[in-house]
Amino acid sequence: MSSIHASAVLVGDRAILIRGRSGTGKSRLAFDLILAGRSGQIGKTVLIGDDRVEVAATPQGLVVSPAEPLAGLIEIRGLGVRRCDFAAQAVVGLVVDLSAPDAERLPQPAALRTTIAGIELPRLPIAAGFDALPVVVAALTTAEVSA
Repeated sequence: MSSIHASAVLVGDRAILIRGRSGTGKSRLAFDLILAGRSGQIGKTVLIGDDRVEVAATPQGLVVSPAEPLAGLIEIRGLGVRRCDFAAQAVVGLVVDLSAPDAERLPQPAALRTTIAGIELPRLPIAAGFDALPVVVAALTTAEVSA
């Protein structure tokens, strides 16, 4: 298991791993997704970890869990660090990269995949300054069009 700078939420039965440099909005997106789950826009959503998480390659896929000292804690801008319900672990089903240098309006297929710990995963590259929530909700609630 290795520790990475990221946040993660559990949506339904799969985790969304949110990566990005400090200040790119990882905590904000995690909390926005929790709120979207509470409002019914997406499935039930619960925090896994904020700011730092543990990942491990397993036969089931890439498993993410909270970093022990931060379990159940999330930073909410304007309120500070808050305690909330959290999931102990989940298999990652989607990676969101905030402020991704390869983000495009119509991304190339290669940009929509990433490999972590030897496991290939779906990826959403989000441009700097772009609101990630609508893109993530769309990825969770719409079907891909085949050419």
